[in-house]
Amino acid sequence: MKVSKKVAGVEYAIRDIVSAARLVEKQGKKITYLNIGDPVQFGFQPPENVKDAMIRSIKSGNNYYAASEGLPDLREAIAKKENAKGLAVEPDDILVTNGVSEALDMVMSSIVEEGDEVLLPGPYYPPYASYVRLHGGVPVEFAVDLNNSTPDMDDIKSKITPKTVAICLISPNNPTGVVFSEKSLKNLVDLANEHDLYIICDEIYDQIVFDEKFTGIGKVAKDSPVILLNGFSKVHLMSGWRIGYVGFNQSKKLESLREHLPKLARVRISTNLPVQYAALESLRGPQGYISEFVSELKKRRDFVVKRINSIPGLSCPNPKGAFYAFPKIENNRYKSDQEFVMELLKNTGVLTVHGSGFGTKYGSGHFRLVFLPDLNTLDYALNEIEKFVSIPK
Repeated sequence: MKVSKKVAGVEYAIRDIVSAARLVEKQGKKITYLNIGDPVQFGFQPPENVKDAMIRSIKSGNNYYAASEGLPDLREAIAKKENAKGLAVEPDDILVTNGVSEALDMVMSSIVEEGDEVLLPGPYYPPYASYVRLHGGVPVEFAVDLNNSTPDMDDIKSKITPKTVAICLISPNNPTGVVFSEKSLKNLVDLANEHDLYIICDEIYDQIVFDEKFTGIGKVAKDSPVILLNGFSKVHLMSGWRIGYVGFNQSKKLESLREHLPKLARVRISTNLPVQYAALESLRGPQGYISEFVSELKKRRDFVVKRINSIPGLSCPNPKGAFYAFPKIENNRYKSDQEFVMELLKNTGVLTVHGSGFGTKYGSGHFRLVFLPDLNTLDYALNEIEKFVSIPK
């Protein structure tokens, strides 16, 4: 039976690789999972007040279809949060979604047609390329200096064509931990405006930064056609509850999109209502748990980067945000980074993700690991990686 050609372009290396791990696990080897960026799976739980809000909502009878655009009080709280970061949005500029993935799908399906090109920061989070391809478009990677967290503006300019419709930014970045500075964001916004492009900015890790203060796109957006993506999976530790949002900057260039994209929200009916009440509590309630979470992550980041850079054959830039390390494999004795990751899995049981799964142009020759586990687990995994890399050719 026929299968759509569009589906062939859909890949998600982070989860696709789990099938290989399960086969190894069946052979009796213990697997150390360092592939998925889910803080909840590593012991970081939502605060009790947020859990209670979810339960209270269910028991109070809030189990019906919500408004397609989202719970009004939640949209107001989100707008308040984003205004504090610099983006001038009203509650009506916010659309609540089932995670950032649905938000991204809605945006891409609304702006991408056959043959359109979308610029992505290399390396990039895989669903960006998958959704572009799914809707008939072509993902185009641009270079980013991983050590200095700066986009290569000349490279971006060289890749803008009449078919380009948008520039995507992910800051802090998955998989590299790059955090764009205010100057870099302004340069990107100015370039997008010059070429009449949408700016899609994913800030889901906005409070998970380690060395410098985070600057949101709103600080430099002014009246540019900025589409913000954000959610509650990472900072607010609500990954399994699947809730995110789209924020539209107040730009005349977004008027048509603001009219048509919400139709997709109505077609899929609504976002889970009890979870929306939990998200509301996570914004209005005590925020101290976030700084504690980030403090723990910084210890793990420092430990992992130092250890990786002490292993001959590996090198790793210092991630400034999120919870991923993206080591480079120096003098890889295997045919590809994917083979390196598969052999690492088979030999040690340590599951990472091949860098080419985040874009072949700039991801190849690397692998990604999460530094969410406790220090003992990370120490064990890095010992295994070191032994594996040290095996004579």
